[in-house]
Amino acid sequence: MADESAELLESLSDGVATLTINRPERRNAIDATLCDALLARLEALSADDAAAVVILTGAGTDAFCAGGDVKHMDGIAKQSFDDRLTNLRRWGRITTLLHGMPKITIAMVNGVAAGAGFSIAAACDFRIAASTARFVTAYAKIGRSGDFGGSALITRLLGGARARELYLAGDMLDAEAAKTYGLVTRVFEPAKLHEETLNFARRFADGPRIALGYIKQNLIAAETAPLAEMIELEAYHHAKTGETEEHREAVAAFRERRPPKFTRTD
Repeated sequence: MADESAELLESLSDGVATLTINRPERRNAIDATLCDALLARLEALSADDAAAVVILTGAGTDAFCAGGDVKHMDGIAKQSFDDRLTNLRRWGRITTLLHGMPKITIAMVNGVAAGAGFSIAAACDFRIAASTARFVTAYAKIGRSGDFGGSALITRLLGGARARELYLAGDMLDAEAAKTYGLVTRVFEPAKLHEETLNFARRFADGPRIALGYIKQNLIAAETAPLAEMIELEAYHHAKTGETEEHREAVAAFRERRPPKFTRTD
Protein backbone atom coordinates (compact mmCIF):
# COMPACT_ATOMS: atom_id res chain seq x y z
CA MET A 1 0.00 0.00 0.00
CA ALA A 2 1.21 3.48 -0.81
CA ASP A 3 1.80 6.21 1.75
CA GLU A 4 -1.48 6.54 3.65
CA SER A 5 -1.17 10.34 3.50
CA ALA A 6 -1.14 10.30 -0.30
CA GLU A 7 -4.20 11.45 -2.21
CA LEU A 8 -4.17 8.29 -4.34
CA LEU A 9 -3.54 4.96 -2.64
CA GLU A 10 -2.66 1.77 -4.49
CA SER A 11 -2.45 -1.89 -3.57
CA LEU A 12 -1.92 -5.03 -5.64
CA SER A 13 -2.64 -8.53 -4.34
CA ASP A 14 -3.32 -11.80 -6.18
CA GLY A 15 -3.98 -10.07 -9.48
CA VAL A 16 -6.32 -7.41 -8.07
CA ALA A 17 -5.13 -3.79 -8.05
CA THR A 18 -7.06 -1.27 -5.97
CA LEU A 19 -6.81 2.49 -6.49
CA THR A 20 -8.36 4.58 -3.72
CA ILE A 21 -9.01 8.30 -4.08
CA ASN A 22 -7.92 9.45 -0.65
CA ARG A 23 -9.46 12.89 -0.10
CA PRO A 24 -12.37 12.09 2.23
CA GLU A 25 -12.29 15.61 3.68
CA ARG A 26 -13.17 16.86 0.15
CA ARG A 27 -15.60 13.99 -0.52
CA ASN A 28 -12.90 12.53 -2.78
CA ALA A 29 -13.29 15.39 -5.26
CA ILE A 30 -10.61 15.50 -7.95
CA ASP A 31 -8.21 18.28 -8.89
CA ALA A 32 -5.43 18.60 -11.45
CA THR A 33 -2.80 16.88 -9.32
CA LEU A 34 -5.04 13.93 -8.54
CA CYS A 35 -6.15 13.58 -12.17
CA ASP A 36 -2.52 13.44 -13.29
CA ALA A 37 -1.71 10.83 -10.63
CA LEU A 38 -4.74 8.71 -11.50
CA LEU A 39 -3.92 8.86 -15.20
CA ALA A 40 -0.31 7.81 -14.57
CA ARG A 41 -1.29 4.85 -12.41
CA LEU A 42 -3.95 3.63 -14.85
CA GLU A 43 -1.46 3.80 -17.71
CA ALA A 44 1.00 1.74 -15.66
CA LEU A 45 -1.58 -0.83 -14.58
CA SER A 46 -2.87 -1.20 -18.13
CA ALA A 47 0.53 -2.64 -19.07
CA ASP A 48 1.19 -4.54 -15.82
CA ASP A 49 0.85 -8.31 -16.29
CA ALA A 50 0.54 -8.75 -12.52
CA ALA A 51 -2.82 -6.95 -12.52
CA ALA A 52 -5.85 -8.69 -14.01
CA VAL A 53 -8.45 -6.49 -12.32
CA VAL A 54 -8.46 -2.82 -11.37
CA ILE A 55 -10.83 -1.62 -8.64
CA LEU A 56 -11.39 2.11 -8.27
CA THR A 57 -12.97 3.46 -5.10
CA GLY A 58 -13.00 6.40 -2.68
CA ALA A 59 -11.81 6.63 0.90
CA GLY A 60 -14.38 6.69 3.69
CA THR A 61 -18.08 5.94 3.41
CA ASP A 62 -19.51 9.27 2.23
CA ALA A 63 -18.28 9.58 -1.34
CA PHE A 64 -16.87 7.58 -4.22
CA CYS A 65 -15.95 10.83 -5.98
CA ALA A 66 -17.87 14.10 -5.78
CA GLY A 67 -16.53 15.29 -9.14
CA GLY A 68 -14.32 18.32 -9.64
CA ASP A 69 -13.16 20.11 -6.49
CA VAL A 70 -15.01 23.43 -6.38
CA LYS A 71 -12.15 24.95 -4.35
CA HIS A 72 -10.04 24.89 -7.51
CA MET A 73 -12.64 26.16 -9.97
CA ASP A 74 -11.67 29.82 -9.57
CA GLY A 75 -8.12 28.96 -10.53
CA ILE A 76 -9.29 26.93 -13.52
CA ALA A 77 -11.45 29.86 -14.65
CA LYS A 78 -8.31 32.02 -14.85
CA GLN A 79 -6.64 29.63 -17.28
CA SER A 80 -6.83 30.25 -21.00
CA PHE A 81 -9.47 28.40 -22.98
CA ASP A 82 -6.77 26.40 -24.78
CA ASP A 83 -5.18 25.31 -21.49
CA ARG A 84 -8.53 24.18 -20.08
CA LEU A 85 -9.28 22.28 -23.27
CA THR A 86 -5.88 20.59 -23.29
CA ASN A 87 -6.25 19.44 -19.69
CA LEU A 88 -9.75 18.08 -20.20
CA ARG A 89 -8.65 16.16 -23.26
CA ARG A 90 -5.69 14.66 -21.40
CA TRP A 91 -7.69 13.72 -18.33
CA GLY A 92 -10.35 12.17 -20.54
CA ARG A 93 -7.85 9.37 -21.05
CA ILE A 94 -8.70 8.26 -17.49
CA THR A 95 -12.08 7.29 -18.87
CA THR A 96 -10.75 5.65 -22.03
CA LEU A 97 -8.29 3.58 -20.01
CA LEU A 98 -10.92 2.34 -17.55
CA HIS A 99 -13.22 1.56 -20.45
CA GLY A 100 -10.71 0.04 -22.84
CA MET A 101 -7.69 -1.36 -20.98
CA PRO A 102 -7.22 -5.16 -21.29
CA LYS A 103 -8.16 -5.62 -17.63
CA ILE A 104 -11.49 -5.96 -15.88
CA THR A 105 -12.32 -2.63 -14.22
CA ILE A 106 -14.69 -2.26 -11.28
CA ALA A 107 -16.00 0.90 -9.65
CA MET A 108 -16.59 0.14 -5.97
CA VAL A 109 -19.06 2.95 -5.32
CA ASN A 110 -19.00 3.55 -1.57
CA GLY A 111 -20.96 6.82 -1.58
CA VAL A 112 -21.98 9.62 -3.89
CA ALA A 113 -20.66 9.54 -7.48
CA ALA A 114 -21.23 13.02 -8.91
CA GLY A 115 -20.15 14.79 -12.07
CA ALA A 116 -16.80 13.45 -13.22
CA GLY A 117 -17.06 10.82 -10.49
CA PHE A 118 -20.22 9.48 -12.12
CA SER A 119 -18.52 9.50 -15.54
CA ILE A 120 -15.48 7.64 -14.21
CA ALA A 121 -17.70 5.02 -12.58
CA ALA A 122 -19.63 4.63 -15.84
CA ALA A 123 -16.36 3.94 -17.67
CA CYS A 124 -15.72 0.78 -15.66
CA ASP A 125 -16.85 -2.67 -16.73
CA PHE A 126 -18.84 -3.09 -13.50
CA ARG A 127 -20.22 -0.87 -10.78
CA ILE A 128 -20.73 -2.46 -7.38
CA ALA A 129 -22.41 -0.11 -4.95
CA ALA A 130 -23.09 0.33 -1.28
CA SER A 131 -26.76 0.64 -0.44
CA THR A 132 -26.02 4.25 0.51
CA ALA A 133 -24.50 5.13 -2.89
CA ARG A 134 -26.03 7.83 -5.09
CA PHE A 135 -25.41 8.88 -8.66
CA VAL A 136 -25.91 12.38 -10.05
CA THR A 137 -24.47 14.25 -13.04
CA ALA A 138 -24.69 17.67 -11.27
CA TYR A 139 -23.37 19.57 -14.30
CA ALA A 140 -26.46 21.68 -15.04
CA LYS A 141 -26.47 22.85 -11.41
CA ILE A 142 -23.10 24.53 -11.89
CA GLY A 143 -23.71 25.72 -15.43
CA ARG A 144 -21.43 23.19 -17.13
CA SER A 145 -22.14 20.65 -19.85
CA GLY A 146 -20.25 17.51 -18.81
CA ASP A 147 -16.84 15.89 -19.20
CA PHE A 148 -14.90 12.62 -18.90
CA GLY A 149 -17.08 10.96 -21.55
CA GLY A 150 -20.08 10.60 -19.29
CA SER A 151 -22.70 11.66 -21.82
CA ALA A 152 -21.57 8.92 -24.21
CA LEU A 153 -21.10 6.24 -21.58
CA ILE A 154 -24.34 6.85 -19.70
CA THR A 155 -26.32 7.03 -22.94
CA ARG A 156 -24.88 3.66 -23.99
CA LEU A 157 -25.56 2.13 -20.59
CA LEU A 158 -29.06 3.49 -19.98
CA GLY A 159 -30.38 4.82 -23.29
CA GLY A 160 -31.08 8.34 -24.44
CA ALA A 161 -34.26 8.98 -22.46
CA ARG A 162 -32.75 8.17 -19.09
CA ALA A 163 -29.51 9.95 -19.95
CA ARG A 164 -31.59 13.06 -20.58
CA GLU A 165 -33.26 12.69 -17.19
CA LEU A 166 -29.86 12.52 -15.54
CA TYR A 167 -28.15 15.29 -17.50
CA LEU A 168 -30.89 17.78 -18.28
CA ALA A 169 -33.24 17.29 -15.33
CA GLY A 170 -30.40 16.46 -12.93
CA ASP A 171 -32.24 13.54 -11.35
CA MET A 172 -30.34 11.64 -8.66
CA LEU A 173 -30.36 7.85 -8.56
CA ASP A 174 -30.05 5.92 -5.34
CA ALA A 175 -28.36 2.51 -5.38
CA GLU A 176 -31.54 0.48 -5.82
CA ALA A 177 -32.80 2.67 -8.66
CA ALA A 178 -29.38 2.43 -10.30
CA LYS A 179 -29.56 -1.35 -10.04
CA THR A 180 -33.06 -1.37 -11.52
CA TYR A 181 -31.83 0.79 -14.41
CA GLY A 182 -28.97 -1.65 -15.03
CA LEU A 183 -26.29 0.86 -14.09
CA VAL A 184 -25.18 -1.08 -11.01
CA THR A 185 -24.34 -4.78 -11.03
CA ARG A 186 -24.74 -5.51 -7.33
CA VAL A 187 -25.70 -3.62 -4.16
CA PHE A 188 -24.41 -4.45 -0.68
CA GLU A 189 -24.64 -2.95 2.77
CA PRO A 190 -21.64 -0.66 3.37
CA ALA A 191 -20.00 -3.04 5.84
CA LYS A 192 -19.96 -5.81 3.21
CA LEU A 193 -19.05 -3.75 0.15
CA HIS A 194 -15.27 -4.19 0.25
CA GLU A 195 -15.37 -7.93 0.93
CA GLU A 196 -18.00 -8.65 -1.70
CA THR A 197 -16.28 -6.51 -4.33
CA LEU A 198 -12.98 -8.34 -3.74
CA ASN A 199 -14.76 -11.69 -4.01
CA PHE A 200 -16.24 -10.58 -7.31
CA ALA A 201 -12.88 -9.31 -8.57
CA ARG A 202 -11.08 -12.56 -7.72
CA ARG A 203 -13.39 -14.44 -10.09
CA PHE A 204 -11.66 -12.60 -12.93
CA ALA A 205 -8.17 -12.59 -11.41
CA ASP A 206 -8.38 -16.40 -11.11
CA GLY A 207 -9.90 -16.78 -14.57
CA PRO A 208 -8.53 -16.99 -18.12
CA ARG A 209 -7.03 -13.52 -18.35
CA ILE A 210 -6.14 -13.63 -22.04
CA ALA A 211 -9.63 -14.76 -23.02
CA LEU A 212 -11.23 -12.16 -20.75
CA GLY A 213 -9.17 -9.45 -22.41
CA TYR A 214 -10.34 -10.51 -25.86
CA ILE A 215 -13.95 -10.78 -24.68
CA LYS A 216 -13.73 -7.21 -23.40
CA GLN A 217 -12.34 -6.06 -26.76
CA ASN A 218 -15.27 -7.76 -28.50
CA LEU A 219 -17.82 -6.09 -26.26
CA ILE A 220 -16.28 -2.64 -26.71
CA ALA A 221 -16.24 -3.04 -30.48
CA ALA A 222 -19.84 -4.27 -30.42
CA GLU A 223 -20.98 -0.87 -29.14
CA THR A 224 -20.31 0.71 -32.55
CA ALA A 225 -19.16 -1.89 -35.10
CA PRO A 226 -21.49 -3.40 -37.73
CA LEU A 227 -22.24 -7.12 -37.57
CA ALA A 228 -19.92 -8.10 -40.42
CA GLU A 229 -16.97 -6.46 -38.66
CA MET A 230 -17.91 -8.13 -35.40
CA ILE A 231 -17.98 -11.57 -37.02
CA GLU A 232 -14.47 -10.96 -38.37
CA LEU A 233 -13.17 -9.67 -35.03
CA GLU A 234 -14.72 -12.53 -33.08
CA ALA A 235 -13.29 -15.05 -35.54
CA TYR A 236 -9.78 -13.65 -35.10
CA HIS A 237 -9.98 -13.52 -31.31
CA HIS A 238 -11.57 -16.96 -31.09
CA ALA A 239 -8.78 -18.45 -33.23
CA LYS A 240 -6.14 -16.68 -31.12
CA THR A 241 -7.54 -17.90 -27.81
CA GLY A 242 -7.66 -21.44 -29.22
CA GLU A 243 -3.85 -21.37 -29.24
CA THR A 244 -3.40 -20.46 -25.57
CA GLU A 245 -2.42 -22.57 -22.62
CA GLU A 246 -5.55 -21.19 -20.93
CA HIS A 247 -7.73 -22.93 -23.49
CA ARG A 248 -5.81 -26.20 -23.24
CA GLU A 249 -6.05 -26.16 -19.45
CA ALA A 250 -9.77 -25.35 -19.52
CA VAL A 251 -10.48 -28.27 -21.87
CA ALA A 252 -8.37 -30.64 -19.78
CA ALA A 253 -10.13 -29.55 -16.60
CA PHE A 254 -13.54 -30.07 -18.22
CA ARG A 255 -12.60 -33.59 -19.29
CA GLU A 256 -11.16 -34.39 -15.87
CA ARG A 257 -14.12 -32.86 -14.04
CA ARG A 258 -12.02 -30.48 -11.96
CA PRO A 259 -11.71 -26.69 -11.67
CA PRO A 260 -9.20 -25.24 -14.14
CA LYS A 261 -5.95 -23.82 -12.79
CA PHE A 262 -4.73 -21.12 -15.11
CA THR A 263 -1.06 -20.23 -15.36
CA ARG A 264 0.40 -17.02 -16.77
CA THR A 265 2.82 -18.41 -19.35
CA ASP A 266 1.31 -16.96 -22.56
